[in-house]
Amino acid sequence: MSLPTSVPVPDAFETRTNATFEALMWALSRPGTVQNLPAQGMAGIAEALLDRECRVFCDDPALAVQIATFGAARVDLPLADHCFLGLGRNIDRLAHVAVGSALYPDAGATVVAEAEFGAGQRLRLTGPGIETSDEIALGGIAPEFWAMRTAVCRYPAGFDLFLICGAQVIGLPRSITIEVL
Repeated sequence: MSLPTSVPVPDAFETRTNATFEALMWALSRPGTVQNLPAQGMAGIAEALLDRECRVFCDDPALAVQIATFGAARVDLPLADHCFLGLGRNIDRLAHVAVGSALYPDAGATVVAEAEFGAGQRLRLTGPGIETSDEIALGGIAPEFWAMRTAVCRYPAGFDLFLICGAQVIGLPRSITIEVL
């Protein structure tokens, strides 16, 4: 006699957050390539990444209200696991983003920010996940951000970066070298 089996059916929330998480993982494993998200903006990223065990910093008051519903602890920037930042302004605080250490590189934060894909500063990417090199253009990010990122990201320490443009994401892991062209 066989017992009846049931297969759990994911609801809309689970389907959306799983698709978002999958797009984020592909974005990090294929740096510089555009991945499609099921929803626009940073709120979907927060929904997929944050829970009660996460510490988060957000400089956008409207997004911070949405993030509060996910149960993550709101903390000061140096303590945050996930940072939702505007990179077109006040980037001096980037020096305070957690970057981990050689012994604990996993203590580095994940930074999420908006950018404009295909316009603005041209960049050459090299490193793991890129066969030789790749070139991309990103706008809406202060030009000095890239030098500041290079200064604080000393692999294996550093932070991973997700850039969002509408319903698309580009991932730039800490292991990637970025040259401003």
